[in-house]
Amino acid sequence: MFDLPEALLLARIQFAFTVSFHFLFPAITIGLASYLAVLEGLWLKTGREDYMDLFRYWIKIFALVFGMGVVSGIVMSYQFGTNWAVFSDKAGPIIGPLMAYEVLTAFFLEAGFLGVMLFGMQRVGKGLHFTATLMVALGTFVSAFWILSVNSWMHTPAGYAMNAAGQFISAGSWLAIIFNPSFPYRLAHTLLAAYLTTAFIVGGVGAWHLLQDRSNPRARLMFSMAMWMAAIVAPLQIVAGDLHGLNTLEHQPVKVMAMEGHYQSHPEGAPLILFGIPNSAGNRVDYAIQIPKASSLILKHDMNAPLAGLDTVPVADRPPVGIVFWAFRIMVGLGFLMAALGIVSLLARARGKLYDWPWLHRFALMMGPAGLVAVLAGWITTEVGRQPWTIHGLMRTAESASPLAAPAVAASLLAFVVVYFAVFGAGVLYILKLMAKPPALNEGAPPKIPGRAAGTTPAVALRPGAPATD
Repeated sequence: MFDLPEALLLARIQFAFTVSFHFLFPAITIGLASYLAVLEGLWLKTGREDYMDLFRYWIKIFALVFGMGVVSGIVMSYQFGTNWAVFSDKAGPIIGPLMAYEVLTAFFLEAGFLGVMLFGMQRVGKGLHFTATLMVALGTFVSAFWILSVNSWMHTPAGYAMNAAGQFISAGSWLAIIFNPSFPYRLAHTLLAAYLTTAFIVGGVGAWHLLQDRSNPRARLMFSMAMWMAAIVAPLQIVAGDLHGLNTLEHQPVKVMAMEGHYQSHPEGAPLILFGIPNSAGNRVDYAIQIPKASSLILKHDMNAPLAGLDTVPVADRPPVGIVFWAFRIMVGLGFLMAALGIVSLLARARGKLYDWPWLHRFALMMGPAGLVAVLAGWITTEVGRQPWTIHGLMRTAESASPLAAPAVAASLLAFVVVYFAVFGAGVLYILKLMAKPPALNEGAPPKIPGRAAGTTPAVALRPGAPATD
């Protein structure tokens, strides 16, 4: 009656499409909310209007990205109930409370203060408005905390027990569930990625406007701030990524085998395969360019340390090696390019040429979307590398899907593709239009009313025909 293999594949494609689309928006809003808080804080401290001009410039973009992130996120819960009902039933006692905590903390925090942040500049005091901005930034962090706790538990399940109905339940300590073995590493790696994503978008926009007008003080300011962020955070991200990789080797070694392209075990030091074409049928990487024993040095800090390969893993328990192998290299390659841009910006700053090297600005412009590509590649590495498990080692993806017919899943997938590209495509084009406009003096400031103090509310009539009073 049901064409389960085909339906399962379509359900996986649908979830991959929607979650990949959604994941890009929080990657921007997490960093952009903090950037807005920094801009407003510096404006309050220094009184420099350039900071407020940039705040007004970027808050419009933040509002659009935040809205698209919320809308695209709703779809995820929809799919849990339709395409992945078995998973929802079995893991619901664990996943449900954690998602509820996210709504009760982060979502309410953001919803409560977002209106004040977006529309309250002329209606509340400076201190209250800054507090609202800080609360929205905090809300994005708290949201990431809970979402990544859920996702990390699926990778490294801990603190659980099984009830009589075959459901995962708490074994008594929710702290063990929340702070599961991979969570701290995943949280640090993802938050740093979000901050880098924002830095390179801001830096790319600043670079674009510097190429048009090198004297624009607001473009210079946003470019300078972005390059400081790149120079500081990109090296930190490399360190965090290394620590995350070591944690993954401990708890999900098969994923690391796929990332490294190690089809065969290496008893006396494994090579670092830089590039090649994974050949799962032949259990090898064709045309491999490699550094002898370097993988053992990185992963074990010993050039001669043995590393197991996929030949020790049943074929049914292996992830799709080609996808994981290349996604990982895209992420790492972009990470090193980000660090390189940060280092070059420090050199330019030291020589007093930060705003005078057009080739640097072109490099930064080219790297503008690099953060988005890197976080998507990292997400693919993480999630595809977990296959064939939904809950690692405990519940397979094939066991998690709803018993749906393939045409039903195909119809909803087609609808998502059409709607997503139409709605979010229009949103992205509008955001690019906003970015193409240079930040101006008194950017987005409300017009002053002659004879009225700035920031006061205009008088309104109490009834039709009644005179306006102060």
